[in-house]
Formats: sequence, C-alpha cells, structure tokens
Amino acid sequence: MIKNLLFDLGGVIMDIRRENCEEAFRSLGMADIGEFLGDYGQKGPFADLEAGKVSESEFRKAVRLHIPCQVTDEDIDRALNEFLIGIPRKRLEKLRELRRKYRIYMLSNTNSIMWDRDISKAFQQEGLSVNDYFDGIVTSYEAGCCKPDPRIFLTVTERFGIAPEETLFLDDSQSNVEAASKLGFGTLHVPPGSEYYELIEQSPSI
Repeated sequence: MIKNLLFDLGGVIMDIRRENCEEAFRSLGMADIGEFLGDYGQKGPFADLEAGKVSESEFRKAVRLHIPCQVTDEDIDRALNEFLIGIPRKRLEKLRELRRKYRIYMLSNTNSIMWDRDISKAFQQEGLSVNDYFDGIVTSYEAGCCKPDPRIFLTVTERFGIAPEETLFLDDSQSNVEAASKLGFGTLHVPPGSEYYELIEQSPSI
C-alpha cells in the first residue's frame, strides 16, 4: 500500500529547459557550455556544485576559467537559473490535494544557487513556501550525492523513516526510476509533456 509520494523536481513539478541555460552562458562568452550541461545530469563544476562538492564561490571561479571576459557573480547566477522556467500553479494545487491523503516528499538533483533564488520563489506563488508542500525534502547538494546514486535514496528513507515498498517515486529520468526500483520503491516515469497528477490518477499501484 502506497503511503508516501516522492517527487523529483525538474521535469516533474518544475518546467526546465537546458537550452535556455546554454544560451545564457554562451552570451557571457562560455563557448564550451554544451560540454557541461545535460537534460538529466551535469559535468565538471556544474556537477560538483549539484553534488555539494564545491562552494558557490568555487563554482563561479571554475566557470570563469571558461569565460574570456569579466563577469559578475550575478551574471553567472542569472545564467544558471535560466535552466528553470517555472511551476504551473495547478501542479502546486495538486500537491496540496495529494498531501491530504499521502505524505509528500521531494528528492531533487539541484544546487544552492538555483534553490535559494528561483526555485524558492516559484513555490511562493500561492502565498506559501516550498516547505508548505512537502513533509520532507532532500537535495543533492546538501546530501553530497546525486541521483541515480543509491546513497541519496537511502538518505531519504533513513532521514524520514519511510519504507521503499510504501513509497511511489516519480521522476522524468528513466535511469533514476530504474535505480529507485532496484531499491524496492514503487516507481512512475513522468515523460516530457505529461502531468504527474494525471499519471497518478491512472496508476494501478495507487
């Protein structure tokens, strides 16, 4: 019996677009940005920031090595946040509805620059905060590892005392879904263009 819903953020709750971020960094002069960004995973300093291996200042310093002109911290932060488009209000409303029946958690590969700026702001459109939608949140940068690493899933179960077999994990990345399934989680793949709440309504496991 499913008691818990464990949500990915980008691509499931929040709309994202990697190409926007690439264009923003290219406009700053970072011609090789395409080597570092992927739809489901990052490389180099971007991956290190997401996994909590470097500080924000260390990340910006590493990025500047790839930009031939002078740029400010704000320039870099703004370009990074271009990855995020926003959260349709209906998805927030559905989270609140689901929370009446299930315990709701988030497990996200993200970084502190995005989290403290545009992600937190996107959850405020109903006059609430991100913590008003979830019973618990684990982010990769504070956990020190990223999905699909099994350690980050174990961080969720240990921190919140939830059982994988009682938890449905929703993610847009097939590799993350497969990793969770191997650990005993119920899983639901959320393909691009679909809505998580519609898939939940259609799921026979709920």
